[in-house]
Amino acid sequence: MNRTRLMAIARKELRQLRRDPPTLGMMFGVPVIQLLLFGFAIRTDVRDLPLAIYDAAPSSESRELAARLEATGNYRIAARANGYDEAHEWLTEGRVRAALIIPPDYARRLLRGERAPAQLLIDAADPMASQSAIAAAGTLALATLDAATGTASLLEPAARGRGSIDLRVRPLYNPGLRTPTYIVPGIIGVLLSLTLMLITSLALVRERERGTLEQLIVTPITRSELMVGKVAPYVVIGYVQMTAVLLLGWLVFDVPVRGSLTLFYVISLAFIIANLGLGLFFSTVARNQQQAMMLGFMFLLPNILLSGFMFPREAMPEAAQWLGAALPLTYYLEVLRGIILRDAGLAALWQETAILAGFALLLLGGSVVRFSKTLE
Repeated sequence: MNRTRLMAIARKELRQLRRDPPTLGMMFGVPVIQLLLFGFAIRTDVRDLPLAIYDAAPSSESRELAARLEATGNYRIAARANGYDEAHEWLTEGRVRAALIIPPDYARRLLRGERAPAQLLIDAADPMASQSAIAAAGTLALATLDAATGTASLLEPAARGRGSIDLRVRPLYNPGLRTPTYIVPGIIGVLLSLTLMLITSLALVRERERGTLEQLIVTPITRSELMVGKVAPYVVIGYVQMTAVLLLGWLVFDVPVRGSLTLFYVISLAFIIANLGLGLFFSTVARNQQQAMMLGFMFLLPNILLSGFMFPREAMPEAAQWLGAALPLTYYLEVLRGIILRDAGLAALWQETAILAGFALLLLGGSVVRFSKTLE
């Protein structure tokens, strides 16, 4: 290997990079920005899970139990239900992550020196978010039981001589706290987002580099027809990918599908179009395939880490949650896990559906507008 020729090629590549400031800026700026962003945003210690309370017979004893549960720091009282069914419905809709059910004879049993049962329903679809909450509830139940026997506990002397609390924790939707049950549905969204966005981000750039874009422009095809025609085949590919992951998840990982597949496929169309529109938008911004790929990968990490796919969004700082709210995957994950794991219907998911539809229209429409401006 000739050292002189090798150095000449290396210098040539450095000059070429220097003449391409956007690519050079992305290579050095994006890693720094993402390091700072994810270093502050990613947390696994989930606190303040929204809690609903159904107290069939309000009393000082029942209020004390709710206060002690909130004092663990793992729960935040968010609503008070008028019945068991309403509290359970809020869990299914995803409005709350836990529900404390206090029966009408709770205080009477406690004052009689008997065991007073209470039930804590927890959305265990996300094992990482629910494990600490379940552990905190178990610790509270043990501490309360110790108080009834006269030993040191959370309730102090006020509870001595009274009955013990039998706080029964019931994990819902993923009672075994199995990670595949939570991760496999999310993989559908990540896979669609990754493949569809990256493929379409290269669509127009590839045509421009090959010199075929000008040939398409001079045809009677309108710009909107060109853009829609570019994404149409990938809609079918997206549905094939979804079906394959659902089928393999059921056969290999025993992931149930509790909700309506028809509703799932209908809502998924908006998410597919949103990602295809985003890829086309990147394609209109980038000047070459390298820039298009870097834009796609720059979007990929926030899409995975801030959407709630790997880490609970409840544990993130508020600023990171706002950034995650700007990602279509954040809402699609709610749809995925709502339909597949909780059997949620359109009445519970209409907001996420409307937001995904808005993303689809905005991104695909923005790509058409951006494409026309580029041509001018």
